[in-house]
Amino acid sequence: MKRPQMIAGNWKMNTTYEEGLLLTEALINAHPDPLCEIVLCPPFTHLFGISSLIKTSPIKLGAQTMSQEKNGAFTGEISADMLKSCHCKFVIIGHSERRQIYQEKNTDINQKLTTSIHNQLTPILCIGETLEERNNQQTLSILQNQLKEGLKGLSNDLLINNQIVIAYEPIWAIGTGKVATPDQAQEVHQFIRNFLSSQFSDQLAQQTQLLYGGSVKAENIQALIEKPDIDGALVGGASLTAASFSAIINGAVQTLTR
Repeated sequence: MKRPQMIAGNWKMNTTYEEGLLLTEALINAHPDPLCEIVLCPPFTHLFGISSLIKTSPIKLGAQTMSQEKNGAFTGEISADMLKSCHCKFVIIGHSERRQIYQEKNTDINQKLTTSIHNQLTPILCIGETLEERNNQQTLSILQNQLKEGLKGLSNDLLINNQIVIAYEPIWAIGTGKVATPDQAQEVHQFIRNFLSSQFSDQLAQQTQLLYGGSVKAENIQALIEKPDIDGALVGGASLTAASFSAIINGAVQTLTR
């Protein structure tokens, strides 16, 4: 099954509002008709302004996290309705920095993911292992638990009828300059697809986009997405300039058009 390729940029806590608008404008001009999906995940403060810029562009908008609560006395939180009012289509759930720095547990991530799906926001569910866990041969067991707990209570029909994206981000490769080899990444992506097939259905496994994240750059994007189970990338630092992010997008497109 041919799945669309996606290149998503997670800006994290970077760029001022003005810088974010300039970066978005540069990407719109550079990619008026891209052959892959482009998703921008800027800080919350940028969402509405960027949504206005990309209104007639194929570029799509995502948020970096969200609350599982609908509304109420939750100071500093952002709800699904707030994201939708800014025309968000995607939301990153369970990024390793949320898991590690803010102590989000698998139960929190499951609640957020469930909330996003029921609010027609496509979750980009992040999973990944630490270097210690990889060295101890625990990678697949850690990922299986994150998947099992993250998707708990969700039915096959619900997931088939509502797009979900899964991003494998080895924690040891995020912002370190290290990157999983294409074979290491493919092994994990194949494991994820097999998990979806065994726990849900072949249909869900084949339609779900699986992204790789962790020091992705122009020099390695082609070797990664040439692998059969890697459908794109979730890009961190290299998404913060139009030149580096465009180089990754162009590399992906070149691979698709060979």
